[in-house]
Amino acid sequence: MSIIISFMLLVCLISCTTARDSSREALQVTIGIGNGNLSKGCNDKHHNLPFKLNCKLPTTPLANEVLKFDDQRLALVHPIIQKFKSLITSDPLGITQTWVGSDICSYKGFYCDNPPDNKSAIAIASIDFNGFQLSAPSLDGFLDQLPDIALFHANSNNFSGSLSPNIAKLRYLYELDISNNRFSGPFPDAVLNMPGLTFLDIRFNFFTGSVPSQIFTQNLDALFINNNEFMIHLPDNIVNTHIFYLTLANNKFNGPLPRTIFQAFSSLAEVLLLNDQLTGCIPYEIGLLKEAVVFDAGNNQLTGHLPFSLACMENLEQLNFAGNLLFGAVPEVVCELGKLMNLSLSENYFIHVGPMCRILIERGVLDVRNNCIPDLPFQRSVEECANFFAHPRFCPRMWSYNYIPCYHFPSSSSIPEMALSP
Repeated sequence: MSIIISFMLLVCLISCTTARDSSREALQVTIGIGNGNLSKGCNDKHHNLPFKLNCKLPTTPLANEVLKFDDQRLALVHPIIQKFKSLITSDPLGITQTWVGSDICSYKGFYCDNPPDNKSAIAIASIDFNGFQLSAPSLDGFLDQLPDIALFHANSNNFSGSLSPNIAKLRYLYELDISNNRFSGPFPDAVLNMPGLTFLDIRFNFFTGSVPSQIFTQNLDALFINNNEFMIHLPDNIVNTHIFYLTLANNKFNGPLPRTIFQAFSSLAEVLLLNDQLTGCIPYEIGLLKEAVVFDAGNNQLTGHLPFSLACMENLEQLNFAGNLLFGAVPEVVCELGKLMNLSLSENYFIHVGPMCRILIERGVLDVRNNCIPDLPFQRSVEECANFFAHPRFCPRMWSYNYIPCYHFPSSSSIPEMALSP
């Protein structure tokens, strides 16, 4: 009897154990244990379990990370950079994806160095955004808040707005290039209060109005303000300047070429005045540009004769007066310039070229197409030339057109102050 009872208890124990194991297996499949996918079960907000899962919350390493900077100066500019990053509306090259973490010196476009006031410190010394194609409504609150910046280059982006006057507080900034963007408004006068600035490039923007004459006497080596919408007379009160490269082209500068400007700019290597609205005659003082390699005043409304003083510009390689209202003979002394590679005088009203100039025509150096030279091809019609000369044009100080300041000074007593066009 006792044997039968023991056997029945053993059968019951086995049955209960099997049922419990089956229920456990069913529970494992429901919450994902059976498939090794606990995390999926914990994250599933739509499970129908009758009890709360005791899941470990996921952790994000950056959530509680304390950023550590190599220098306090970097810590101060970090929020400024991040704020600017949040204002960028377009970043097709993914540049700002590198602007993460405390290693600011590794951000693309940012460069660190020791600031002048503390050689043991580390600071953002220069920024090069050239060609990044970034878009932002303004640089305010960014550029002007980088106290140790020395170079800021950001050409070929889509930055807009105007420059903050606070950039004048950037005591180390000596190169500023914001060309080929969408900046607008008046000339950024703040740069007038930056004596350390040596390079200013604001070309290919939408700046308007006048250009203060003080900018030409700044301690600048290069001034590029072409391809904007500036509209003023060129200043005639400049006494001295340090500028070597000057581009004023493709604006709306008007009026005559001031005599004083050439003496002030005697050290210029490159002068670009093309596609403006310049009028009047070319003063002999242009010959004082003895260092000029390129002089381009094409497509204006300059008139009169070419001054012989151009012969003093011995370093000239490119000279362009095409598309003006010049007349008379092309001076032989100009064609004798030894380094001349391109002399463009087309689309004027010249009537004569001498033997030296004809040699340059044969070499492809001199272009005199569409003038009024009778024995050369590709000239204006007789009617067109006659109509031009039917309206006399006057130039003051006509004696000066034969004056070559680097040669000798002719007696002016017998030379009239004014003369008619042919």
